[in-house]
Amino acid sequence: MRLLGAAVRRCVGAPVRLCVGASLLVGCSDGRTPLVIYSPHGNYLLDMFEQRFEAAHPDVDVRWLDMGSQEVLERLRAERANPQADVWFGGPAQIFARGARDSLLERYRPSWADAVPPEYRGPGDLYFAVYRTPAVIVYASQALRPEEAPQDWDDLLDPKWQGRILIRDPLASGTMRAVWGMMVERGLRSGADTAEAFGWLRRLDGQTKEYVLNSTILNQKIVRQEGVITIWDLPDVLLNQRDGLQLGYVFPRSGAPVIPDAIGIVRNARHRELARQFVDYIGSVEAQLLATREVYRLPARTDLPEDSLPAWAREVRRSMVVADVDWNQLERHGAEWMTYWDRQVRGTGRNR
Repeated sequence: MRLLGAAVRRCVGAPVRLCVGASLLVGCSDGRTPLVIYSPHGNYLLDMFEQRFEAAHPDVDVRWLDMGSQEVLERLRAERANPQADVWFGGPAQIFARGARDSLLERYRPSWADAVPPEYRGPGDLYFAVYRTPAVIVYASQALRPEEAPQDWDDLLDPKWQGRILIRDPLASGTMRAVWGMMVERGLRSGADTAEAFGWLRRLDGQTKEYVLNSTILNQKIVRQEGVITIWDLPDVLLNQRDGLQLGYVFPRSGAPVIPDAIGIVRNARHRELARQFVDYIGSVEAQLLATREVYRLPARTDLPEDSLPAWAREVRRSMVVADVDWNQLERHGAEWMTYWDRQVRGTGRNR
């Protein structure tokens, strides 16, 4: 976990749990009002928005906790009786839908709500998508040329990749849950039942060397060529390329799942009005373009002029095939699919 914010930085060296409890949430106060954000978005984006929002609101101390989107959901469930966060920022819309069903979110219609398509708006104005996040096939560019990397999902099952694939642990990752759900849906659309899809995932399990705890470790392992292939989200890959990591990526020919990445206010948040201002800011034209230009986020807003977007975003819009994914079905069945995968598929692929 990566903890930032002025108060958290003053607690460097403290154990993570102590720092979260004593610093992020209640302690280390400098007189400003704390605004607590739970998010999987990482330090590039979160630190950037922390600085921008605090500059516009000098009396606010933005504090954030970086964790996987599934971990955010579980933490909010655990804190339901005494919420510690004000805003849930980032994660697939289907995970937000589970949070809405569990009464973890508070209704708020932001100023930019009409600029996103209806399918990117949660029921009852409980959450809204701010970004569109494609999942891509990633490879170690030191080891492989672009044409040598898998070009589509089924190529991952080629025997030459056995033991050379690393996967972010799907139970903690909303991105990987979306990819796994897409695979199950693909099997259902072909007229088969879920057995065909889980058979495909079992074969991929047999190819997989390791399920990695977090994305930072995953990227490092790929660069060190402990594995040469993975699946991950495009913004993170582009940020790591910018930092000099030798990674390449491929848009799967048959289609990439493009995940609606959402934001919402935590129910019974301690700082409700500040949370609303933060949500309004994140979806504003200024913040959407800033995220696109600086941290490679595809905006969910449809009203941004094409020529205001950077070249990489225009190229993605032109070249990416978007997979047909029923996000409502993933929300309804995703948890049971993941439970089945964890209990019946994980670790069984080599035993076929």
